[in-house]
Parts: sequence; C-alpha cells; structure tokens
Amino acid sequence: MQKPPRNISLLVAVALSLATLTGCASNSIDASKFDSVIDVRTPLEYSQGHLKGAMNIDVEDPNFIANIEKLRKIGNYVLYCHSGRRAGLAIDEMKQDGFTGELVNAGGYSDASSATGLPIVTN
Repeated sequence: MQKPPRNISLLVAVALSLATLTGCASNSIDASKFDSVIDVRTPLEYSQGHLKGAMNIDVEDPNFIANIEKLRKIGNYVLYCHSGRRAGLAIDEMKQDGFTGELVNAGGYSDASSATGLPIVTN
C-alpha cells in the first residue's frame, strides 16, 4: 500500500493555481462590454507599463477588499497582472466578496493587450 504524498497542501495549491490559470482568457475580449479593466499588479509594476485606461488595484495590498468594494458588485470586469496568477487570485477574492458580474482573467499584461486591443502605456 502506497503512502499518500507528504505535502498534500502543496499539491492542492498547485492544482488550484493550474485551474485558475486555465481559466485565463486566450481569445479576443471586447473591453467595451466591461465596466473596467483592472491591473492587479503593484503600483510600481503598473507605472512601468499598463493597458490604456486600466485602473490599478493591487491584489497584494492589505486594503484590496476595501478597494474593490468601491466597484459595482454586479459589474463586469477584465483583470490582468504579469502572468495571470494574481488576476486569478483577485477574481477568487471578488467572488468571495459577492461580485456576481462577469470576471475575466486576461492573463499577463501583454496577453491582455493582445486580447483587448488596448495599447500598453507608461506613466
């Protein structure tokens, strides 16, 4: 009889991360059908290049929940970050906080730019 894996929590975390990333948008996204495009990276990352018109709400900021609660909970939002991982975490947090609109993980900012047609700009 085989023993179960030693670090089951690591396996669960990896599986959840993969499930979130596979939910990333890979096709065209009509940004005009969404209330906002949200960059969930840090303010420094945002200042180095972000999608035109995107708002910055850092998912790693301790005030993330308070910041997203300023948005309409029935709104539709496109989220992106560097790779799609943090956007997936942000979507999970938003769903837990009662957001019921369409929440799309557009992946990394280059992929999000390609999918939405929005250019990358710097401050």
